[in-house]
Amino acid sequence: MPALPPVDLVVLAGGRGTRMGGRDKASIELGGRTLLERVLTADLGGRVVVVGETAVPDGVRRTVEDPPGGGPVAGIGAGLDALSWSQRSSSAAGDPSRPDWVAVCAVDQPGAAQVLAALRHTLAGLGEEIDAVCPRHDGRVQWLLAVYRRAALDAARARLAGVGETGASVRSLVAPLRWQELELDGVHLGDVDTPADLERWSSALDG
Repeated sequence: MPALPPVDLVVLAGGRGTRMGGRDKASIELGGRTLLERVLTADLGGRVVVVGETAVPDGVRRTVEDPPGGGPVAGIGAGLDALSWSQRSSSAAGDPSRPDWVAVCAVDQPGAAQVLAALRHTLAGLGEEIDAVCPRHDGRVQWLLAVYRRAALDAARARLAGVGETGASVRSLVAPLRWQELELDGVHLGDVDTPADLERWSSALDG
């Protein structure tokens, strides 16, 4: 089998968590681990950056969108910029590599690590006509649980340059890309928006 390509990871952890009483979602515990810790178990072979005003483990780069609370598109932009900074630093140290793929994941998805690993396995045989891959869940495309061709995502940001990333919708950024939507069997999908969601996930993990 062909080797799996490395994938950088941008974790969006800057939401206000209003339906969770204003709690920092990244720090919410589920099954003995925080939601951020669960996402960070994804081993995608690339660099990782967390976007948001939240605590991160040692060795994990963190940044904040400008302005803070500017929305997911601003968060994606801040994450990509931080990865580019990290790339320049690594290149200066003699490591010129830069993954062709970058995953974007909202921190409130407890099953994200397993999903991202499954998406990574689809990349080796993917044609150049595809810009991004993601699962479909409850009839919706999961743009914030997806793997993007880095050049396509950079080009999508450039198209928004005249409008600005703050407050822009994720749809406006990524819907025009050429997508491959996958049906993933045996993985749990869904996010934690409310205490009821947290209870459902707790029950699913216990089961």
